This record gives sequence, C-alpha cells and structure tokens, in this order.
Amino acid sequence: MICFCLLLFFLEGVSTSTCSSSYSHWVGVYFAESLNRLLRKNWKSFSTQNYFDPHGVFVSVLINTLFSLCYLIVKWKRAELRHRARLARSKQE
Repeated sequence: MICFCLLLFFLEGVSTSTCSSSYSHWVGVYFAESLNRLLRKNWKSFSTQNYFDPHGVFVSVLINTLFSLCYLIVKWKRAELRHRARLARSKQE
C-alpha cells in the first residue's frame, strides 16, 4: 500500500492530493471489514434492517463514496478559488 502511494507520488503529473486520496481509500477499505463486523453485531440499536454483509461491501462502498465526495468538493472549491483569483487579477489590470 505504501509502495503504491510512493509510486503515485514519483510519477510525473500526479499530485500529492491524488496520492493522499488513494491512500485514504486504501485505509478505508482496510478498516471497513473491522467496522462492518462491529456494526453487524449491533445493527438493531440504530437500524431496522441489517445492511452489513460478512465481507464488508456495504461499509466499504459507503466509506469510499464519502471519501470520493470529499475529494471532489475540495477539487471544486480549489478551482473556484483559482477562478476568483484570476478574475480579481484581471480587474486590477
């Protein structure tokens, strides 16, 4: 897992945010099965249906979807801020 991130980091054109995003996805998948086991034992206290299968697919998909959404929101906000900065610079000239 660490070797994969180092490979991504040293490849041309790959940003640090891509590497950190990939790493967070891998960590999410790694801990999804443990979290799934815990939630599977206690699902009646917070849910009406048992969504937690033995392999942790539901939790894995849920965690990775949240990571992907956070990554996209950060990317969108950065692009918006760059655009606003360009507009401010062009108004000053």
